[in-house]
Amino acid sequence: MFDAPERQRAAPAEHVDVLIIGAGISGICAAYYLQARCPGKSYAILEARQAIGGTWDLFKYPGVRSDSDLFTFGFSFNPWLGEKAIADGPSILAYLRETAGRYGIVPKIRFGIKVIAADWDAAQARWVVEAARGDERVRLSCGFLYAGAGYYDYESGYAPEWPGMARFRGRLVHPQKWPEDLDYAGKRVIVIGSGATAVTIVPAMAQDAAQVTMLQRSPSYIVTLPARDRIADGLRRRLPGRLAHRLARWKNIGLSIFFFELARRKPAVMIKRILDAARVQLGPDYDVATHFTPRYNPWDQRLCLVPDGDFFRAIRRGKAVVETGTIETFTEGGIRLASGRELEADIIVTATGLKLQMLGGMRLSVGGVPVVARDTWLYKGIMLSGVPNLAVAIGYTNASWTLKSELTARYVCRLLRAMDAKGAAWCMPRRDDNAGETKLIDFTSGYIERARDILPRQGARKPWRLHQNYLLDVAAMRFGKIEDGTMEFGQAKDRPVAA
Repeated sequence: MFDAPERQRAAPAEHVDVLIIGAGISGICAAYYLQARCPGKSYAILEARQAIGGTWDLFKYPGVRSDSDLFTFGFSFNPWLGEKAIADGPSILAYLRETAGRYGIVPKIRFGIKVIAADWDAAQARWVVEAARGDERVRLSCGFLYAGAGYYDYESGYAPEWPGMARFRGRLVHPQKWPEDLDYAGKRVIVIGSGATAVTIVPAMAQDAAQVTMLQRSPSYIVTLPARDRIADGLRRRLPGRLAHRLARWKNIGLSIFFFELARRKPAVMIKRILDAARVQLGPDYDVATHFTPRYNPWDQRLCLVPDGDFFRAIRRGKAVVETGTIETFTEGGIRLASGRELEADIIVTATGLKLQMLGGMRLSVGGVPVVARDTWLYKGIMLSGVPNLAVAIGYTNASWTLKSELTARYVCRLLRAMDAKGAAWCMPRRDDNAGETKLIDFTSGYIERARDILPRQGARKPWRLHQNYLLDVAAMRFGKIEDGTMEFGQAKDRPVAA
C-alpha cells in the first residue's frame, strides 16, 4: 500500500495509542471504556460523516426505529431513560449524542475524515493510516486500530435491477437515500421487501398515503412487542434508577436467549406461536398461510419486530395491503407481477436490503502485503488471524448490537492492559489449523449470503467461533484467559509472522 520512501516523505501528522474508526454505537462504546479502563491511553475517533450516530444519523426513512429493546440496545453505563422500550430513530440519535457529550468523547472525534487504508509497520510496531478529508489526504499513526464502523456499506444499499425500471414514471426511492422532499400524502405507494425496513416504513407511510402495498417475494416472521416494557416501568417506580435498568436489561437478555434457543431447538413451537399471534391481529379470514408463513424456520433469518402491532393495525384498517409474488416488470404506472396482476403506484420504495463491507471499506495491509478478510479467521468475534493490534466490533444478529460492542470494548481494554504488563508492543491471534470451519454468521438472509466472499472465516470451536449467545461471550471475554495459547505477544524487534 505505502512504499517506504513515500512513508518517509509524508510522515504521520499525529500519533495516538488507539485509533477508533466510526462515531456510532461501537465507536462511542470503545471511547468510553478506553477512558474508564485505560485512562493513560491517548485515542482519537475518525468519523467519515459530519455527525455522531452512524446508522442512526444516516437513515431518515419514515418510522425508523430500533429492532431491539433499548434496555439492551442502550449502554449499560448510561441507562436508557426514555419511556419506550422500542424507540424511534431521532430519540436514539439524541441518546447517542447525549452519551458522547456527557462522557467528554466529542472533543476526541475528527469529523469528515474517511479512512482509506492502513498498513502495519512492523519496525515501529504501529499502524500507518491514510485518510481523506475532502480532497486533502491525512496521515496518522496508532499503536492499536479499532474498527467500530459496523459492517454496512453507508454509500449505497442493495437494489436489484428489475426489467422496465426506466419506464416507471413515478418516483423510485431506496430507504438508505431517503429524499427530504418526498411528499407521499394521498399517493399510492409500493414498498418492495418484507424485512425490518419494510415493516417499519409501511405503517409510517400508511398514516398519510392513499394506500401502501408491501410487495414481497416471500414472507418474513413478524412479531409484535409492546412499545413500553411494563415490567421495566414497574421496576423504575419501585427501585433506584440504575438498579431498575440493570434488572430490566438482564430480564430482556434472558428472554432473548430463551426464545432464540426455543426457535433453534423446537422451531415448530415457535412457528405456531408467531402465526397464531398474526391470526389474532389480522382476523380469522386473513390468508396468513400465503402472506405471513415463511419457508424457513425462525431465526434462520432475523425476526421483524413491530411495536404495539402497528403494521398489523395498518392492514386491518385498509391503509396497507400485502401482495406476495414475483415481479415480471415495472410499467409506466407501477409493477406487473408474474401472475399478471398489475399494481399501480406513484412512488415505489425498494426496501430490498443493505450491502455489507468489512472495516468500513478501508484497505488493510501488513508490511505492505494486502490483508484479504476472506483469508483470515475471526478470533473471539473480535480480531483477525495474522493481523497485529487490530480489533473489529461486530454486533449480534439475534440480539442488540450494543451488547457485543460493550463486550468487545471491555476485552480490548483487558488486552491493552495485558500488553502493558508484559511490555509487549503487539499482540496477534495465530490460527489453529485444527479448529475446523463453519459459517461465520449462520443466517440465510440475503445481505449475509451476498457477502460471504468478503467476510472472514469462522472455526468450529472456540476461540475461533463467533457465538450468538451473550452469556457464553461474557464468560469468554470478561473472564477467559488472555494468554490462551492462541494470542501471541511481541516487541517491535520481534516482527509478527502472518498466520
